[in-house]
Amino acid sequence: MISRVGLSLWHFERVVEAQGWYEILLSGLRVDIASISYLLILPALLASLISGEHFVGRIWNWVLRIWITAGIWFVVYMEAVTPPFIMEYDLRPNRLFVEYLIYPKEVFGMLWSGYKFELFSCVIITFVALLYGWKWSKRITANIHYPRWYWRPVTAVFLVSLCLIGARSTFDHRPLNPAMVAFSTDPLINDLALNSSYSMLFAAKQMGSEASAFKFYPPMDKKDIIAQVQSSMNVVPSVFLDPSKPTLVNHNAMFTGRHKNIVILLMESHGARYVKSLGGRDLSPNIDKLMKEGWAFTRMYASGTRSVRGIEAVTTGFSPTPARSVVKLGKSQTNFFTVADLLKERKYHTQFIYGGESHFDNMKSFFLGNGFVDMQDFPTFVSPKFVGSWGASDQDLFSKADEQFALFSAQKQPFFSLVFTSSNHSPFEYPDGVIEPNDGPKQSVENAVKYADHALGEFIEKAKKSTYWNDTVFAVIADHDARTFGSLPVPIGHFRIPAVIFGGGIEAQLDTRLVSQIDLVPTLLSLAGIESRNPMIGHDLTKVVPKEKQRAIMQRDKNFAWMTQDNQVVVIQPEKGISTYLYNPKEDSLIAAPVKEDVVSKAHANAMWGNLAFENNYYTAQQSYFISQ
Repeated sequence: MISRVGLSLWHFERVVEAQGWYEILLSGLRVDIASISYLLILPALLASLISGEHFVGRIWNWVLRIWITAGIWFVVYMEAVTPPFIMEYDLRPNRLFVEYLIYPKEVFGMLWSGYKFELFSCVIITFVALLYGWKWSKRITANIHYPRWYWRPVTAVFLVSLCLIGARSTFDHRPLNPAMVAFSTDPLINDLALNSSYSMLFAAKQMGSEASAFKFYPPMDKKDIIAQVQSSMNVVPSVFLDPSKPTLVNHNAMFTGRHKNIVILLMESHGARYVKSLGGRDLSPNIDKLMKEGWAFTRMYASGTRSVRGIEAVTTGFSPTPARSVVKLGKSQTNFFTVADLLKERKYHTQFIYGGESHFDNMKSFFLGNGFVDMQDFPTFVSPKFVGSWGASDQDLFSKADEQFALFSAQKQPFFSLVFTSSNHSPFEYPDGVIEPNDGPKQSVENAVKYADHALGEFIEKAKKSTYWNDTVFAVIADHDARTFGSLPVPIGHFRIPAVIFGGGIEAQLDTRLVSQIDLVPTLLSLAGIESRNPMIGHDLTKVVPKEKQRAIMQRDKNFAWMTQDNQVVVIQPEKGISTYLYNPKEDSLIAAPVKEDVVSKAHANAMWGNLAFENNYYTAQQSYFISQ
């Protein structure tokens, strides 16, 4: 509770705006009681039945002391790590915290490089919590009076029942969960009513049974979902090929010459707010220059807030869901559609180039199981010029990419490559003497953005002089913004990202249509001259896309948003259902307002589509992607 009050005072204005003091403190007390009750269920049972002055009872007292000490440490530690986690993600520790625990090497390297003070503080707090917990547990397990044997079952039933009631915190069908204490459209304010140990363990439990839109969103008939998704695609109804694969369509290509190579340059955390030509800060001069030279999109929106969500969009064209990205789901580790699998059938060399360890976020497993044949990650880098917590620098990354592409060009080998940067990631490490740092700390997101943009600019200048330039379609696009925060259920302004298609034969144009990250892959295939049958629902942007079909699809945790070309927005949230707004891009605000019923239906269907397609195997790899077959 002390931590909750402190966090609330830290975000005083947002709490006041949400009129949330009463709800945060009262609901917080409820969550804390439930947390303590969960902690004590098992000790209550065992203490009632086996405690005593005998040998087993003395062993149990030691176990109880360890249990209590561990519980105190866990609660204190989780609250201690909460402020830096909120600073980074604008939420309490959640499933992302759990996922990072899977990669201790990378995470510890990041903490040691950029968060020494926080790391040292947590060590001290851990020591104090363990010392205090151990001493206090001795006091409460000493001089105990034990009940007679015939009272023990009664005591056990009473105490366990009391703990279960406290843990459930309700007599309703469902026990207490975060949705029950949520009251604000600001996700952080709702999180303040929780405690971080509860938030993290609840997230871990949810990960055990993967999230589905059918569990969280209002129900919708399967046939209606398919019909609405098909109608939102930019194709005529007669082209759908297979009822068992509802979105499988023959896609013709705009380019009719010799097939071109495809390269996607995925920029870590490079939101539109760091690009001057998109109304952001002047931190990306090379992207600004590229937007004048290539096919630039001014209204491109990311699918989500994590790198794996961006990877999901630009390699599979799959729409986001409340579940984890397909990159991390067990069922999609093989036989899932990717552009790499499609291009491998066309005899392309398919590769992933990354300065870090490709096993991070399960990328390696997903890629190798779904069409990628070549992992050019950190172990393949020879004498990189700079190595940080996340691996080789972006300059090393792009140097490797240039070497790889030149080699394929000399061998006349068509290739598809996903190149993923990492320097613009906390703790924001980059080599000295390369850029002119901004005022303030050297290791800041602003300086990391400048460095990533500088490395990109160097690569583009090399590529223009290369043998592969005229035979390759390039796309530079961000995976997501650096931080996605704010009081909106889906902070739309933080989903806007830069995206430019360029290369030999790509004419300069400024495209003001509303487009989504999932539209990139169909467009690149069309520009490369690749005709195929595939299940992607994204638009081929080489074609005219009617205004009524232009949309942005966004997922923030379990909140889904659908925005139309004229800024009508539909938001779907667990337990809260469907809300409608008008988006003001100048103020980056959502104003509650009715929207057209057909817009709501399309949004609802698309929110359900990803899970429907995943669960029913609508998005599996094809035996062949050739149209002729």
